[in-house]
Formats: sequence, structure tokens, C-alpha cells
Amino acid sequence: MAIGPAASGSLALAAGVNNRNQSLWEEIDMKHPLSTFLLSTVIAVTAGSSAFAQEKQKVFFLLPNSTTIRFESRDAPLFKAAMAEKAPNAEVIVQNGDGDPARQQRLVEDAISQGAKVIVLTATDANLAAGSLNAAQAAGVPVVLYDHDAIGGKAEAHIVFDSLSVGRTQGERAAKLISAMQKTPVKVARVKGNQGEYGTGQYEAGQNEFLKPLIDSGKVEVVCEQYTQNWDPVVAQSFAEDCLTRNGGNVDVFLGMNDGTTGGSVAALISQGFKPGEKLVTGGQDATVEALRYIAQGWQDNSVLKDLKVEATKAAEVVASILDGKGVPKDLINGKVNNQFMDVPAVFLPVSNITLDNLDDVVKAGVWSWKEICQGIEATDVCKAHP
Repeated sequence: MAIGPAASGSLALAAGVNNRNQSLWEEIDMKHPLSTFLLSTVIAVTAGSSAFAQEKQKVFFLLPNSTTIRFESRDAPLFKAAMAEKAPNAEVIVQNGDGDPARQQRLVEDAISQGAKVIVLTATDANLAAGSLNAAQAAGVPVVLYDHDAIGGKAEAHIVFDSLSVGRTQGERAAKLISAMQKTPVKVARVKGNQGEYGTGQYEAGQNEFLKPLIDSGKVEVVCEQYTQNWDPVVAQSFAEDCLTRNGGNVDVFLGMNDGTTGGSVAALISQGFKPGEKLVTGGQDATVEALRYIAQGWQDNSVLKDLKVEATKAAEVVASILDGKGVPKDLINGKVNNQFMDVPAVFLPVSNITLDNLDDVVKAGVWSWKEICQGIEATDVCKAHP
């Protein structure tokens, strides 16, 4: 591994300390053993302090944006807590790409210049992450992908919930609810994720396993569909509003891919004067507290729960092992993700579906409390049942 600027500086500092120590020795009158002992003690303490300072290993956790609120509010603090346990000598530095791939690449380059030992990357845009990956590889800094994939470069591992299972869970739920509707065709708007990402492709494939038979039979008519750049809820809302307008409000179902896309659909319905339950909004993911409130109020049907504490902990285990020089633990790897450069070893994590009927599962898992979920919506039936 190449020696970074921070390491080079530490070596220069150590050399300077040694030179000064030699000069001190030369100035000592060796007839005074007490002086010799005291100076030896000072040198030992100085050397020990320098070694301790060098042991602090910098780990940069680079987030994608501020619009997907889970990363700053949940993932970052959970990862820092897990690292404090798994690698107490590491320093975790969290920075945000703010939805700008160019800014995120600058953050990667800055992390390298600061002596990063590992970069944990949640790509702002998977399609534009090759520059970041290549910069890290050239500097010999391992990259661990967290949640989002990153296309076109080397990565040590990818920590992610099983994306195909997420899509299947969303599709199965949507198909069940659509099949129960007493009308044909059911008009569906598909609010997809960021185009070109591994996750988006897997969510779509999983949803299609259940949706395509309904489309082929004529039960479902897809009246609008669009990818959502950078998973931005504002973009999703704009699309949903436009879809409603173009169809004269005649849209029965909004099928999203995460709580940002479903949240955008809910915001569109609210802006156009609809009431909870008039339209079906499904396909949520992440179990954000905002989405859970929408479920409690009847605006949104479901959200796929991904226990972020599990994801953060597994990521910390991988990073700690890399810092220890042991590489990625083989017993954690249970799949692979092809990022058009290599098959990245993957740690796939399980998911579960949350609806109004099992909202309490989120509380039992310690993800959110009833107090947090019910803040501002205390009058809903489910919140009255959990004061």
C-alpha cells in the first residue's frame, strides 16, 4: 500500500525526534547517570506519545445526499457507534456529497490526502462513481460500498439489503392489493428509483415478477412511469402531480421504490386535495419515521423495513477486519454484485414488510418508539392504542 501524505508526515516527525534525541545525548556529561536516566525517560515518553498518535486510523463515511434523510439521521450515528465498539482506535469522519457526484469525488480525494485507511462509500450517483473508485484504488485505499452500488471500479465489499427481495416484497404486496380491487383495469403510476443503479434494477425486477402477470392479463394499466433522479422526493412529487394532471386524477395506485418516492406521491396527493385512502400508495422502503406516520394516517400502505442497525454493524465488522489487516471476513459474504468492473463480494441482509397491521414490529426491533412515530399524529387510531 502506498504511503499517504499523513504517513509520510509521521515518518518525518519521527526522524526529527530521533535527530533531536541524538543531539541531546551528545550534550550529556555521561558522568551524571541521573541525568542519563531522566533523559531516557523523556525520550521513551515522547516516542510512546508519537506511536499512540500514529495508531489512530481514519475511516471516512461518505454519504450521498441530504434528501434521503435516513443516512444522516440513522446510518451515520449507527455506524459511528458500531465502529466505537468494533474498532475503538479508529476515527470515523462523516461527510455528505449533497447529491453532487463531483463534490463526492472531491471528498474522496480529500479523504485520501488526509490519510484515510478505509473509505465507506454510499455513492451519490452509482453511474458517476468510477472516478472516486479509481482515485481510491490508485492511492491504495480500500473502499467498502454501503447500501448504494458504485459502477466502474474496485471495491472490497458491498453491504446491502437483499435488493431483489425488497422488490419482490413490494411487488407481492402491490399485486395482492390490486387483485382485490373491484375494477379493471387498475391504473398504476410507477415511481422508480435512480436509473442505472443496481438497487433500482433489482427492485424493478422483483416488482415485475408480480406486476407483469397483472399487466399481461389486462388487470393493470401502467399510465405513467419514470425514474427518480438521485431518489429526490421533490422530483417524485413533481412526477406524481404531473401524472395526476395528465390523467384527470384517474390514477388508482402509486407504486414507489423507497419512502422518498412514496413520500413524493403522498405530497402530490395532498397538494391536489385528495384524502387518505382515496389512492393507494405502496412500495415504500426504509421504514423512515415520516413513512410510518403516513402508514398510521392511511396515506401510505407499507414500507419495507431494513434494520439499519444491522447494516451499520455489518459494515463496521468489515471495516474493522480490513483495519486489522485481515481483509473482508469470508463468513459474512453471501453473494456478489457486478458493478461492471468486477463482482464485488456482497453482504446481503434480510428485510421484512411493515404495514398498519404490524407497525409494532418496528418498535419491537428498537428502530423507532411509539412516541417518535406518533409525534404530531396522536389522534390516529393506532396512536391512541399506543399512548
